Amino acid sequence: MTALVKSPDMIMLSRVADSLFWLNRYLERTDGLVRTLRSFYILSFDKDTDDELGYLPALACFTSLPPDKAKPMAHQSAEVLQYCISNSANLNSVKVLLSKARENARGSQDKVTKELWEQVNGMYHYILKPTVPQMLAGPDALQVLDKLHEQCLLYSGVIDTTMPRGLGWSFMNIGRYIERCLQTVDITEVFLQHINNHLDGPEDTLYWRRLLLSLSGYELFLKSNRTAGYTRHVVHQVVFNKQFPRSILYSLNRIDKYLDDLTNDNPLPAAISLQKQFGRLNSMVEFTDVQQLTDEGIKQLLGNIRRQVWEFSGAMSKLFFSYA
Repeated sequence: MTALVKSPDMIMLSRVADSLFWLNRYLERTDGLVRTLRSFYILSFDKDTDDELGYLPALACFTSLPPDKAKPMAHQSAEVLQYCISNSANLNSVKVLLSKARENARGSQDKVTKELWEQVNGMYHYILKPTVPQMLAGPDALQVLDKLHEQCLLYSGVIDTTMPRGLGWSFMNIGRYIERCLQTVDITEVFLQHINNHLDGPEDTLYWRRLLLSLSGYELFLKSNRTAGYTRHVVHQVVFNKQFPRSILYSLNRIDKYLDDLTNDNPLPAAISLQKQFGRLNSMVEFTDVQQLTDEGIKQLLGNIRRQVWEFSGAMSKLFFSYA
């Protein structure tokens, strides 16, 4: 069995590190999916807005449905909610994600706190209730979305206030911020593609509020931006704003911090190479000027970020988790 060694008194089996990494990835994906569905569901009642996209951004980011199957569902709230939350055949449904998260929490029980296990276990048993699919199909759907949203927030609070700051904490956070970064890339890309990546178009806050609400950034945007050029302002916030906790750059900076914690006492050439690989990605984003970006430039930037984050995640898995 491969072990990870940081110092003589800090050793962790690679399979446990892998479980902690994926536990947080699955919970972060659940959180992003629930927040997006909840925001879109509430906005679906606003009949004064001509909404072309409907649930398409959520389906594009959180499912593998082809366009010809996603489009007919785009404005069908009950069908989308049941498919994305309680459908076991959908491998990215909340039900499946919480099942996988629970498996990983169980596999690392000696490294997670009792409070964390109880929180994950409680979320899992809630989603298994036979009443949940029925509620999603009717007027009580918001109750389910609110409950899941609340439980995701509680999970974040539980890990922050109970988990010790050791190797496990670093792996959990790298998993969280890799997932968060990829989510922000994916959903931003969908909204930009719909307007042909036109950074200086006429779109205003009505167009961008679905994206911003799904990232919990709508209020910050309204407080920070009172001039025209809304699309560039949105791109600045969701890609480059270091103070916005769901921006791409914020996520990359957090990964960098926890990667340093893992590799500072690891002199292996592979660990140093991994740091350099990630450093190049982080610098590429940090030193991009949003005001100088072209329509083609933002398309290439988001594509490069996604590709390099996936490459980094694969290289990290090979180094620390002994993936072949």
